[in-house]
Amino acid sequence: MTAASPGPAFSVHDIPFSAHGSWFDISPVVAEKTYAEDLHLVSHQNGMHPVLRLVPLDAATGARAETRVEATPGLLSWIDAADRVDLAYESPDTVRLRGSGLDLSICAAAQALTPFSGTYFFHDPGVDAHVFTSYETGRRYRVTVLSGTVADTSGTQALGSADRSLTVAADADGTWEIAVEELDTARPPYTSSAAFGKIVESAQNAFADFADAVAPWRSSATPAAELAAYVVWSATVRPAGLVTRPAVLMSKHWMDKVWSWDHCFNALALAPGCPELARDQFLLPFDHQDGAGALPDSVTHSEVLHNFVKPPIHGWAFRLLRRRLPEPLGREELAATYRGLKHWTEFWLTMRRAPGAELPHYQHGNDSGWDNATTFDPERVVITAELAAFLILQLHELAELAAELGHTDDALRWTRAARETQAAMLDRLWTGDRFVTQGVDSGDTWTSSSLLDLMPIALGEHLPQDISAVLADRIEAHLTPYGLATELPASPHYLSDGYWRGPIWAPSTVLVEDGLRRAGHHGLADEISARFRALCETHGFAENFDALTGRGLRDRAYTWTASSYLILAEHHVRGDRH
Repeated sequence: MTAASPGPAFSVHDIPFSAHGSWFDISPVVAEKTYAEDLHLVSHQNGMHPVLRLVPLDAATGARAETRVEATPGLLSWIDAADRVDLAYESPDTVRLRGSGLDLSICAAAQALTPFSGTYFFHDPGVDAHVFTSYETGRRYRVTVLSGTVADTSGTQALGSADRSLTVAADADGTWEIAVEELDTARPPYTSSAAFGKIVESAQNAFADFADAVAPWRSSATPAAELAAYVVWSATVRPAGLVTRPAVLMSKHWMDKVWSWDHCFNALALAPGCPELARDQFLLPFDHQDGAGALPDSVTHSEVLHNFVKPPIHGWAFRLLRRRLPEPLGREELAATYRGLKHWTEFWLTMRRAPGAELPHYQHGNDSGWDNATTFDPERVVITAELAAFLILQLHELAELAAELGHTDDALRWTRAARETQAAMLDRLWTGDRFVTQGVDSGDTWTSSSLLDLMPIALGEHLPQDISAVLADRIEAHLTPYGLATELPASPHYLSDGYWRGPIWAPSTVLVEDGLRRAGHHGLADEISARFRALCETHGFAENFDALTGRGLRDRAYTWTASSYLILAEHHVRGDRH
């Protein structure tokens, strides 16, 4: 096997070092917006939990070494002049580490141990390895010395508060090597015939194959494509717990869940090159669809939340997904997807329409995905044109699927429902120059300076041309040098780091760009795409961005941002998405 290029270099301060399929990463990010001095092994089973602290030591003095950290997709290194510690993933649950000139201290991140929390540490004589057991993750972390020596241990079998650690030092040849495994209860002693260099080579090749699959079109015109691919590749986990399929988490920082609209953008980015993984992303929330037809708010390893929902963009997404897949879906897959979309749509038409109402409503901003948008300032239980637009698109997709599957009566029913919903949206919510929001209880209507009010542009070709033209003009007012601000910068409610009250977000960008293009506003769509791509190329793949400076905000390794870049970049290169 010939080694691929090392791939893009990145800062572990922004993007965690991990591998496709793994439930843990190596990162200084140990909690929401919390950065430690040292890198940690951070697991995402049962939530986000730092388990082990990894500290390179000066071999002569035993003091903490002042190293710089370098990372590429296959290799993480702590470097101090000619001395170094290297780390690579041998498999999703095992990393290998080796050192030359530096020792390594492996410490339990939690000092306190109670009957219900913390980390217990002991030597397992059955496999001659040291084991850290974590109450928080419910897993064990086994350290096997392959060469070198255990120079020191602390806190073995200790209870209560204690430092729990081991220090690995070099043999006479000046090097050492260990394996660290995340496991359940037990497994045979660790053995491997693979040399460290071959492990690095294998990891590089695995990522290179993924990048070639999802972005074969990448070029100098799309300089962030490889890094975007790494963000998605490294945030993918194997099925475990409540995660029923291989899943792309939103991040392996603290946003380590799959939310029930985020997943659509990852599915779309993966579709041309990794179709099976793309289908898994789209279908994962449907594995947890409840009896009322609602999709969960989010899914992660040990938790499925139903206290909110997310907007019904799935008809829109599935239409694009089918066009992007390299092979047509079989009848069984279409029928299964049709059933899920049907129940999801019926939820909005029954459970989310007040008696006698023609349009569905949200119960909170969180249901829209735009949690704190100014649209929801007067009231939270509201009818929005944006919700109606997504539902209309979903009804159109259901009608097409029903016709394709031979359900003629259903096809007519969904077509009629789409027509009636659009007529009600225009009659009730369009004033002639803008859409209003209506409170369900009060009946009051209002407008805001939120981009959410303009999201009916997603209807694209279904909108009357005069309405799409007005929306396009209003959307252009939200366009800063970096992209679409979610609140007009001139608004008194604008906040630079206000979540959905100002910052630029990937999903709204993709939905608006697509709707504008389908409505014939290609110039504005091109400009929005260009500015968002430039934003990512300069400032990375943050959860959202300051609309006036471009600075990345919140979680800095967000997969739907990376996937949105890949979607827009592919269109830019190929120019054939529609």
